[in-house]
Amino acid sequence: VNEFCERFSYYGMKAVLTLYFIHYLHWDKNLSTAVYHAFSSLCYFTPLLGAVIADSWLGKFRTVIYLSIVYVIGHVVKSVGAIPDVGDSTVHVVLSMLGLVLIAFGTGGIKPCVAAFGGDQFDEEHTEERRKFFSIFYMSINAGSVLSTIITPILRGQSQDKLLRPGLWSSCGFNGHCLSPKRSHWLDWAEEKYPKRLIQEIKMVFRVLVLYIPLPMFWALFDQQGSRWTLQATRMNMDFVNMNILLESDYHTFFLFIFSPLKKMAAGMILAALAFCAATVVEINVIKSVVEPPPAKESLVQVYNLMDSEVTVQFPGHTVFSDPLKSYEDPSGYTSLPLTGEFQLYTVTVTHNGAEYQCGLTFTERTAYSLFLHTAQPGDTVCKLVMHSIFDFCRFINTHTENINITVGTEEFYAAADYGISQNISVPRGEYNGVVCKTNSDQYLIDLGLLDFGAFYTVILSKESNGLTFKKMEDIQANNIHIAWQVPQYVFITAGEVMFSITGLEFSYSQAPASMKSVLQAGWLMTVAFGNVIVLIVAEGAGMEQWTEFLLFAGLLVAVSIIFSIMAYFYTYVDPDQLDKIFREDTDDEKVESSDGKKNEAVSLTDMPKQTKM
Repeated sequence: VNEFCERFSYYGMKAVLTLYFIHYLHWDKNLSTAVYHAFSSLCYFTPLLGAVIADSWLGKFRTVIYLSIVYVIGHVVKSVGAIPDVGDSTVHVVLSMLGLVLIAFGTGGIKPCVAAFGGDQFDEEHTEERRKFFSIFYMSINAGSVLSTIITPILRGQSQDKLLRPGLWSSCGFNGHCLSPKRSHWLDWAEEKYPKRLIQEIKMVFRVLVLYIPLPMFWALFDQQGSRWTLQATRMNMDFVNMNILLESDYHTFFLFIFSPLKKMAAGMILAALAFCAATVVEINVIKSVVEPPPAKESLVQVYNLMDSEVTVQFPGHTVFSDPLKSYEDPSGYTSLPLTGEFQLYTVTVTHNGAEYQCGLTFTERTAYSLFLHTAQPGDTVCKLVMHSIFDFCRFINTHTENINITVGTEEFYAAADYGISQNISVPRGEYNGVVCKTNSDQYLIDLGLLDFGAFYTVILSKESNGLTFKKMEDIQANNIHIAWQVPQYVFITAGEVMFSITGLEFSYSQAPASMKSVLQAGWLMTVAFGNVIVLIVAEGAGMEQWTEFLLFAGLLVAVSIIFSIMAYFYTYVDPDQLDKIFREDTDDEKVESSDGKKNEAVSLTDMPKQTKM
C-alpha cells in the first residue's frame, strides 16, 4: 500500500513535469529535459542517504515514516509554487525547485528501505514466497504509476489554472599493499582491523556493485519516457486521450522462469534498445510534418498576401521568395531567413501592380514571424510583421471596418477593425460549426470545420454584401502521425523494464548479506541516478537531431548489454545465509583458544552490527 501510494504521487507529478517546465515556467525543451533528468538523478542518488539512516540509525520502518513526511512537505511546496497568484516567476521557480529537492530526498530516502523491509519478512526457506513478494511489490509500483499517469493529465486538462501540470566504503581505497601477493584479495589487508565476516560481506557486496557498472545505460533510456517521448507525443495526432500511457502489464508471468536473473536483465536491455529503434522510426516520420524552432542566427517567416492581386517580395541578398504570391493564397510554409547576428534589419521590397514599396523590418534570431501585406488606402501598401510561436494556435484577421468578437468553443478572440489581428489562442481539437462573430451592429455564424492537432490556423474575416465571409488558412499542417504509433515502443520498454527491474530488485536482495541489504538496494537505485546523468549530458552537450539521439542510445545499450552478458557469465551466485554457518563455526573454534593475542584481535558479536552498518 505504501509503495502504491508513493508511486502514484511520484509518477503523477512526473507525468506532467516536463510540460509544467515548458508551459508554466516557460523554459525551452532542452532545459526542461535537463532539469527533469537532474531531478530524476537526485531521486536515485538520495537512496544512499536513506540506506545509511536506516542501517545505522533509525531502522527501515522509522526511516520510511519520517522521510514520507518530508516527501509530503515537498509536494505541498511544489504545489504552492505552481499557484499563479503567489509571487512572480522567480518565486515560482524557487518554490518549484525547493519542492522538487524535498521530494527527491523523500522518495529517494524511502526507496531502499521499503523493498528490503518487505524482503526481511521472509526466512531463508521461503525463497519462492519472497520471489512472489517482489513480483507483487513491483506490480503495486506499476499500478500506482499507471493510474497516476492517466489521472493526472486528465486533471491537468480540467484544471483551469493548470496547477497540476505539474564511512566503510571510503576506507577501502587502493594502496600499495594491494599489490602484495601475500593476500588473495585487496580487502584482506583489513583483517587486522576489521572482523573477517565483515570483510566477506563487503566482498559480496562489492562483486555485485561491479556488476552494476553497465546498468545505468538501461535507465538512461527508460527514464526518457517522461521527457523526450512526452515531447515526441506532443507533436503527434492525439485523436484519443492517453494513448501514450500504456498499462504496464504483468509481463513477468511469461518470462519469470525462462532465464536466470542476469540473463533476464540482459534480455530486458535488448528490449529497451528495440523500443528506441521504434522511437527512431516514429521520430523520422514526425519531423516531416513538424516545424522545428529556428536555430541561432536564423528566423522563420511566411508571407500573407491580403492585396487584391499578386505581389512579389524581395529580401536584399536573398531569394527566399522568388515566386509571386497570389492574392489570399495559403502560405506555402515557413521559410528560413539567415541573419548576421542576434538581430538584423531588412529593407524588404514589395512589388504590387508594377509599383514598388519599401518596408524596413527587424528580425530576431530563433523567432518565427508572419508578414501581412495589405492596402490601407488606394495606392498604399502596408507591411505588418507579427512575431508568434509555432505551436498549435488559432488567430483571426479582421478586414472589416467594425471590431469583431469571436467565440470558438470556450475561447474568446477579439480582432480590431481594419486588419486587426487577434491574440493566438490554443483551441482543443474538434469540429467548430457554429462560431459566433459579433460586431457592434450585427451577429454572424461561421463554420470553421475541423481544427486539428498540431495545426496553426489563420482565419481572415471579410464583410461582403451577403454577410461575413471567411478564409481559413493552415499555416502549419496538422500532425498526420497518429500517437498510436508510439504503442510499440511503450510495449518494448515496459516488457524490458519488467524483465530488468523486477529481476534486479530480487537479485540485489538475494545477493546481499543481512546487514547490508539496504546498502545494496541503494547501490541498485544509484544506477538509475547515473542513467539520468547520462541523459543530462547528452541533452545539453550532444546537439544532435532527435532521431539520431534515439539511435545513439539504442546502439549504446546494445553494446552495454553485450558487456553485461560477458560479466554475468563469469558471475557466481552466492548464498549470504551461508555466512551465518561459516562464522558460527569460526566463533566456536575461537572460544577454544585462550591466547591473549587472539582475545585482543577478536571482535564481539555485539560490536559487529555497528561496524557493519557503515
